[in-house]
Amino acid sequence: MNGPAQTLSQTEAFARIRLLRSPNIGPIGYRQLLQRFGDAVAALEALPDLAARGGRSYRAASEARVAEEIAGVKRVGARYLFHDLLDYPALLARIDSAPPILTVRGDAALASRPAVAVVGARNASAAAVKLARDFAAALAEAGFVVVSGLARGIDGAAHRGALSGGATIGVIASGIDQAYPPEHADLQEEISMRGLLVAEQPIGTEPLARHFPSRNRIIAGLAAGTVVVEAAPKSGSLITARLAGEFGREVMAIPGSPLDSRSHGCNQLIREGAVLVQSPDDVIELLSGYDGAPRESLREAAPPADEGRAETPADIAGLLTTAPVAVDELIRQSGESPASVQLALLELEITGRLTRHAGGRVSLAGG
Repeated sequence: MNGPAQTLSQTEAFARIRLLRSPNIGPIGYRQLLQRFGDAVAALEALPDLAARGGRSYRAASEARVAEEIAGVKRVGARYLFHDLLDYPALLARIDSAPPILTVRGDAALASRPAVAVVGARNASAAAVKLARDFAAALAEAGFVVVSGLARGIDGAAHRGALSGGATIGVIASGIDQAYPPEHADLQEEISMRGLLVAEQPIGTEPLARHFPSRNRIIAGLAAGTVVVEAAPKSGSLITARLAGEFGREVMAIPGSPLDSRSHGCNQLIREGAVLVQSPDDVIELLSGYDGAPRESLREAAPPADEGRAETPADIAGLLTTAPVAVDELIRQSGESPASVQLALLELEITGRLTRHAGGRVSLAGG
């Protein structure tokens, strides 16, 4: 492709939604299928054969289910953003795990403006809640769009502060029609009217625990940098911050008292190399020169566009275990071409026998 396209035909848009909703199709596999077969219509036709070569039968998502989803999206006033169209957030598109399709309500143009994520503890202290609100208001007034996850505590305070001075993006772990937590239903609706509400999951999807890490990668991917206000170790906020680091974005943390466990996560991030920030000006100064370039070493290389259809899958089954291994290492050890290895991985993924991990690593499913 020479660059983002402007539109899709209705047939191709429908096929893309159906492809993504089909079993065992993740962001990387989805993109490889489009690249290999040219469009989603052809990719859907190829799925049964690919699965058969991987030793399994396969049935794509039903057309009726997809039609019902599309009708529901229209009913709530939302729309789709596709990964290779002009209105898809440019910074998010730079990460390999970017959602191929987003569902949004509100002003999608906000996602292309300079953005900073503000995240933190759900059970935050009163002082941290006020700090998050004040930081977000100042950052919004300075022209940044504030991104957060609509959770209790720091997230909610960040959204409210940003709405008082500018714009905000709320990323949710459910379908676009679900409000969670329930007490943020009014806030979520306000964001959809005055800012932008973003969901990856299909409409009607409840906010299940397994969806929150996926939500966190979108928050980190939309923003030039992530500020952690208050967080315990092993919290979702630290996951967001570490993802931001993996994406080559700035990671910032506000230090806190070692006597408060809710500050231990921020202090830990600072020890690990996050930038210590104490005022919104610190954040503004740090992000003023950010160019958005990701760390190439963390990106999984896709097969070149002129490789693909004529390739046969590499015999790599003996190299895989439930322990994650880099795709580059599989290519090196197998001696096969990148496209041949990628095709073998794609067949395994479609049949549910492969799990993809961060940093371009894969393993047999079950690990």
